[in-house]
Amino acid sequence: MSARFSFDNSYARLPERFYIRQEPIAVAAPRLVFFNAPLAEALGLDAAALSGAEGAAIFAGNLVPGGAESLAMAYAGHQFGGFSPRLGDGRALLLGEVIGRDGQRRDIHLKGSGRTPFSRGGDGRAVLGPMLREAIISEAMAALGVPTTRALAVAMTGEAVLRERLQPGAVLTRVAASHIRVGSFQYFAARDDQEALKLLADFAIARHDPAAAEAENPYAALLSGVIARQARLVAQWLHIGFIHGVMNTDNMTISGETIDYGPCAFMDAYDPGTVLSSIDHGGRYAYANQPRMAQWNLARLAETLLPLLAEQEEAALEIAQAALSEFAPAFEAAYYDGFARKIGIADRSAEDAALIEDLLRRMAEQGADFTLTFRALADAAEGDSDAARAQFGDPAAFDSWAAGWRARLTREAAPAQVMRASNPALIPRNHLVEAAIRAAEDRDDFRPFEALMAVLARPYEDQPQNTQYSAPPKPEERVLATFCGT
Repeated sequence: MSARFSFDNSYARLPERFYIRQEPIAVAAPRLVFFNAPLAEALGLDAAALSGAEGAAIFAGNLVPGGAESLAMAYAGHQFGGFSPRLGDGRALLLGEVIGRDGQRRDIHLKGSGRTPFSRGGDGRAVLGPMLREAIISEAMAALGVPTTRALAVAMTGEAVLRERLQPGAVLTRVAASHIRVGSFQYFAARDDQEALKLLADFAIARHDPAAAEAENPYAALLSGVIARQARLVAQWLHIGFIHGVMNTDNMTISGETIDYGPCAFMDAYDPGTVLSSIDHGGRYAYANQPRMAQWNLARLAETLLPLLAEQEEAALEIAQAALSEFAPAFEAAYYDGFARKIGIADRSAEDAALIEDLLRRMAEQGADFTLTFRALADAAEGDSDAARAQFGDPAAFDSWAAGWRARLTREAAPAQVMRASNPALIPRNHLVEAAIRAAEDRDDFRPFEALMAVLARPYEDQPQNTQYSAPPKPEERVLATFCGT
């Protein structure tokens, strides 16, 4: 075997009630349709060896590399508000952990690798479309500078999977700082397994918050660290118009990375009430609801940690509530700092929030495209307002806001430069993602997928030769619902 992984599997050294050991289930005809060679190199892997038939066999689950300790992780979760005490990896397996060239530890994880004891009647498989969607959007998020899991590979299986119809099967290889979730803590809390809860918390501290180990209360420091990371993360989602779509507690990481790109999507026209997930019937995870739902999820994490925070319940509750009170100011600071940069303000003042909110209100009322409006502001600051005004049904709505904005920019040194570094020119537009998926699934044509991936790798660059990727959808191209593929 020429493709070697230098695995060091710390999670597999935890007690076996944390997981169930199982190898992937072999498939009929592995075929590698996406391989992330730069990521492989960064992980210290042999990209050349993995880009051929051997890599296809590994990434489809037919060949388990030496040193792997394949296991399905146990976790619970609140799914759209309802608690499930036993979820776990029902169609995924953690192969192991590698130390990248940067010294950071990362999980190598297969998604769609077959049934496990956590499958709950499911087939354990994934279909090509959602795996390509995760590859497209997770890699776009990485290029946009948002903390995220990454896609290392997508391999087709040569087998059909039944969803609404028969669809080609595929396996995604996901790379993550870890797969420890809020739901991982809920799993042991629901069983009143305080020994396992402490082991998991200590593991999370060692992996993600080593400084917390030296704190007066390490578990309070862990909770505060997770809260701070999630506050920043959700603010970053809002800065780019991203809607996760399924913010269940089993989809919130301790590391602060975005995970599980199921029915996720980016807004076209700005509307804070936007819901694009086909399974979010009540709008629980709408664009503007995401901060509130993140705080709700973090409260569930705090509940699981109560036995570790203090011996007395009242004292533990006080510590938890104090930590949770940190979310709102942390989110608000990250939110307004980011939006200030999007309008060219590098050093935000308190009064700038009103300027930001006024623009967002006008954008919603006028149906302005979120990405194009903010990208056009740099040109508007330099005297060319045509593109920005064109996003408003009534251009006067922009003009009346822009007068005060321009006056504010006189206090900034390089506002256009700040804006071009903060406002992407290109995002994974839903209709483009869907077109790439349809071409691959229906015609075995991966050229649209590959072209889209190449364009999205440089989201902050103007690409005049690729204007079709920056344009909003025509009315007949709009995609109003996205699906998770399970």
